Parts: sequence; structure tokens; C-alpha cells
Amino acid sequence: MDVPFNAFKKNLKRTPPMIGVWAMSGSAVAAEALGFAGYDFVVLDMEHAPNDAPRMLGLLQAVAGSPASAVVRLQWNDAVTVKQVLDFGAQTLMFPYVQNIEEARRAVAATRYPPDGVRGYAGMSRATRYGGVADYAAGAAREICVILQLETRKAVADLEAIAAVPGVDCIFVGPGDLSADMGFIGRTGHPEVQKVLADAAARCAKIGMPCGILAGGAAQARDYLGYGFSWVASGSDLGLMMSNARAELKTLRG
Repeated sequence: MDVPFNAFKKNLKRTPPMIGVWAMSGSAVAAEALGFAGYDFVVLDMEHAPNDAPRMLGLLQAVAGSPASAVVRLQWNDAVTVKQVLDFGAQTLMFPYVQNIEEARRAVAATRYPPDGVRGYAGMSRATRYGGVADYAAGAAREICVILQLETRKAVADLEAIAAVPGVDCIFVGPGDLSADMGFIGRTGHPEVQKVLADAAARCAKIGMPCGILAGGAAQARDYLGYGFSWVASGSDLGLMMSNARAELKTLRG
């Protein structure tokens, strides 16, 4: 049995770009349903959602039965959590709030076995198909995708240097925290914020580094794709549920 194939990593530079969605509710049922909705990927959030490592196992299992790829957004650049979610079978990891080269190197190292990193080895795990992948340790890195989130002006200024760290597969520009860092908290559509986002996408394209972003909805997602972002997650399970619930209620009440 071979190391499981990572379709998300393969399709980072594809045309048309990948379209995904954020899973914030912590519900395995919702994550699974989104996986069957036609999205290319589902982001399983650990930073701002009620998901710890044990719950992540169930979420990964839920999405695995669908055509969509699972992306795990970690709560922090922490080697222990990385080790756990990789053992649970995650292959694409987003590391939040990466500020410099050193933090980028630490993120990559957490996903690699010695001597290339610090990932602890466990032969009996979901990642190894419970021992069925005999050469998992030798081939795991090939299918692991490391995404680094740049969420401040400082980090974006150092984009090229951070992206050049060996083992980095993709850059994600976080519009929410970037807007806060720029003094426009919550106003991701502010022209100054949008200018930085467009510039970051152009710089990633120049160096051949895939870059992704989260959009608040379809209109904003189209703008981001126009900037040159390689992939976009548009909305979340909670956001889609609430917007449709409010629209339905408005129609019913007149």
C-alpha cells in the first residue's frame, strides 16, 4: 500500500483555481456535507473553532469519504499538535501567524521525520493505514503540504524570504488579522487592505509560489481570483447557514 495521495497539493497551481469552504461549526456532519457539495477542499479550523486534536480525527474521517480534500488550519505553530493531526491522517496543514524565516522553518520541521525535522514516529496510526503503508516514513513528506499564513504587514513584507524556506508549499494571506494589523479591524474590503492583498498575490505569482485566501462570499472571492490567488475558500458552514436562515426568515415574515 502506497502513501495516500494528496490531491490538494497536486492541484495547487491548477487552472481553474480550487474553490473551497471553511468548516467552523465543529460538526462532522456539516464537514462531510460540505465535502459532497462540490467544493474542491474543506478547511477544518482549529484556531477559531471548537475543534481540538481528538475531534479533528472525526472531522478528517468525515471528509475522507467525500470528493473534497481536507485542509487542517492549526491553532498555532506547535509541533505536538502537528504530530497528532498528521498521525490522524491530515496531509495539508495551515500554520497561522507565521512572522519570519525561523517560524517558517519550525513549521516545516514539525512535519518532517528526523534527520530533516522533529516529527515523532508512530507506525500504528491512521496516516499509515494502521501499519498497511510499509514505507510511510520514507514517502510521507512527498504528500504533506505546508501552508504558511502571513497575517501582518511585517510578515507580508518578508513574503519572498519566508516562501523560500525549503518545504514551504504555499502561502496564505489572512485578510482578517491583516486588516487588524493595518488599523482596519474587520474591514477586509478596505482599499488599503485590498491593495496589500493584491500585491501579495502578484509577488507570489512572480516567484512561482501558490497562494490562497479566505473570502467572505462569492463576490469577494471573484475579486481575489482576479488578483491572481491560486485558490480561495469562500465562506463557512456557519456563515452559509446563518445567511440562508436569515434570508428564509425574512421571506417568511415579509
